[in-house]
Amino acid sequence: MKSSDLKKCRGMYRKENSRPYQEFNDDDDDDDEGDAQSPDFFDDATEDLKGNAPNSSISQEDDLRGGSPPMRFSKACVKNVFTVVLIFIYLLLTAVAVFLAYQTITDFLEKLNQPVMSVTYKEVDTFLPPGIALYPGKAKLLSCRHHNHDYIPPLVDPGKPQEGDCVYEEVTYFGPFTNQTEKRALVVRGPSDVRNKELIFMQFSHNETEEDFSAITYMLFAKFSDFIDSANKTEFMRDCERNYSMWTFSGGFRTWVKMSLVSTSGKSNEAVEFRQESAVVKFNDKRPETEKSNQLFFAVFEWRDPFMQEIRLVVTANPWSSVAILCGVFMALFKAANFAKLTIQWIIRMRKRHLRNKARELNQVT
Repeated sequence: MKSSDLKKCRGMYRKENSRPYQEFNDDDDDDDEGDAQSPDFFDDATEDLKGNAPNSSISQEDDLRGGSPPMRFSKACVKNVFTVVLIFIYLLLTAVAVFLAYQTITDFLEKLNQPVMSVTYKEVDTFLPPGIALYPGKAKLLSCRHHNHDYIPPLVDPGKPQEGDCVYEEVTYFGPFTNQTEKRALVVRGPSDVRNKELIFMQFSHNETEEDFSAITYMLFAKFSDFIDSANKTEFMRDCERNYSMWTFSGGFRTWVKMSLVSTSGKSNEAVEFRQESAVVKFNDKRPETEKSNQLFFAVFEWRDPFMQEIRLVVTANPWSSVAILCGVFMALFKAANFAKLTIQWIIRMRKRHLRNKARELNQVT
């Protein structure tokens, strides 16, 4: 046989063999196991995969889109929670700022209504001569002399009048509290030279047989010149007695009075008062018994130190510092309000964007 005839026989044999195989497959199409084990099943699956490649990419994109909303939702949830926390913090800071503003205003008003006292000391070489008003009653002034350096010479003929160098004046007036009582005041010009320790030594005598206790009352006021220059000395003394304190010194002793001046400045006016330290020394009476019926009084007036105390009422509330604190507080409130406004706008914008993306996804699905 020729080679061409041999090839034709082989082709016919292959066609006959393939036909029963396909007929077998066609008869068993309804059988699931045959389909699962047939080679055409894998070929069909491969062709389906190759033929549906674009569809598979679309399905993968759908899967990704289907899986993205939970992740996006979680990010939006975290952002919203973080925003709420920030709003809460700013509200807390706003409450603190409001409390600080209220406390600042309250403290300012309290300090404004309750000023504190500021004490300063002013050193001087000389004081203006004060006025020493004495009320001796029935006692008699024996002597009044100026001395320096705390030196008082020994007494010569105590109980008898002696020469003096003091400047004084007598005035009679009715007291400011008891109009029916007439008072006689002996107003003496006080010491002024504090550096040389100028002092005034005065001596009085009084008959002690008429009363059980004997004392001389005195009063100190700021300027002796005010008394001399006053047009109405009676009214001046009434005002002094109304505004200044009274002290006394007893008979049979030497009372050493050391004065200090205190100037007080209030809200509307100024006042001057005296503070004093006194020491009492017993007098050794060496007079004859016949002369001891007249009791003797000795008084020494001297400045304590060259410092004048000044007391001023100071308002510690500084309006500028309070205004600065309030400005800072109100700026914090403004910033908090601005932040809350921007946060709310951002939340609304994110909500709209979320709804727009959701609508777009629904349109793509449909």
